Amino acid sequence: MPLTRRAWLSLAAAFPSLSGQNKWNVNYDESKVPAYTLPDPLRFEDGTPVRSARDWPRRRAEILALFERHVYGRIPGGRPAGMRFEVLTQPEAALGGAAVRKQVRVLFSGKSDGPKMDLLLYLPPNSRGKAPAFLGLHFASNHTVRNDPGILVNPAWERFRKAAGRPLEAPAEQMRGSHASRWAVEKITGAGFALVTAYYCDIAPDRKNAFNEGVYPLFYRPGQTEPADDEWGAIGAWAWGLGRALDYLEQEPAVDARRVAVMGHSRLGKAALWASAIDPRFAIAISNNSGCMGAALSRRRFGETVEIISTAFPHWFCRNFRQYANREDALPVDQHELVALSAPRPVYAASAQEDLWADPRGEFLSLVHASPVWRLLGKRGLPATEMPPPHRPVAGDLGYHIRAGKHDVTDYDWEQYIAFAKRHFGMK
Repeated sequence: MPLTRRAWLSLAAAFPSLSGQNKWNVNYDESKVPAYTLPDPLRFEDGTPVRSARDWPRRRAEILALFERHVYGRIPGGRPAGMRFEVLTQPEAALGGAAVRKQVRVLFSGKSDGPKMDLLLYLPPNSRGKAPAFLGLHFASNHTVRNDPGILVNPAWERFRKAAGRPLEAPAEQMRGSHASRWAVEKITGAGFALVTAYYCDIAPDRKNAFNEGVYPLFYRPGQTEPADDEWGAIGAWAWGLGRALDYLEQEPAVDARRVAVMGHSRLGKAALWASAIDPRFAIAISNNSGCMGAALSRRRFGETVEIISTAFPHWFCRNFRQYANREDALPVDQHELVALSAPRPVYAASAQEDLWADPRGEFLSLVHASPVWRLLGKRGLPATEMPPPHRPVAGDLGYHIRAGKHDVTDYDWEQYIAFAKRHFGMK
């Protein structure tokens, strides 16, 4: 069937050049899902089986290299030697006493005129010792997270929006708190967690042909102007930026950096899963409605497909990925193996009933097919093989729920993430 109006309007808004080119017949019919065979995460590339937990690191390295080469691209460097942190605002009571607010700037190159990322921290009040944290990127300036006059407005936000052809709908100050429904701050801090978030375009712009901006040039060789065919796209850059935020949290006295759950919604859910795959310091990975090239199996060709995503958003991936448009079976990996790269650490994925574009069943099945890796490592995978009904979470070391509603993050989602994290962090 053709793209839904919501899905097409979303694509056209992000990439005006695609308007009038709705050439894809998108499948939303389960009976039309083609037969497919998934690559086995517990079989080496030479065909021999992974027999024990001792074999897993070698097999994991194979899978990671395949995702780097064919999907997200190699990250050309780690933490820059000169990177430093600048406290913008000292800890201060906020939200009527429900949280303590702090703001920190990450200067990726160490230079004030270089690429930078502003972190907003909401810490639990009256916390004894270091608090565990949820860390996630979001789609706008930090001041949209809550109607809190103490949050600084990110001056880069409006500039990036204009460059993408999507100017602000209202003056920046009037949009204070406009994304608050996606960030259950009081629930998070009330449960004893910190929330740490940043604007994703601080790291890399979300538009095509913008590889001369953000963090990309930090790692270019002399004469290089864009990533090589097997080097990172935007998802890789965002995942790298999440790692740099964790670098800061390792020195933040109010946060326990050993208990940080990386969380993301939609394209940022893809980035959260990849961040966990490349950086084992993340204790938990949470994917919310991440869909194609996130948690959903590609070979199902249900909802958004590799052809659509690689055409509409080619800058998210390495250039090598484009060869797999309408060739999902030729990909040497599928997304259950992305999930498996976090093993034995816990992973949670969530779907929404009306978000067929993201293939909820494909997200669930990805966890089912990743579960053998957790069991090999002496952990509990997903304790279900049949998709649960809405609002019936299932969780072992892998967790899943589907809720009523659309492509979004809701308080219900956060309640499940908080409960999952509390259990795995040993909190009451």
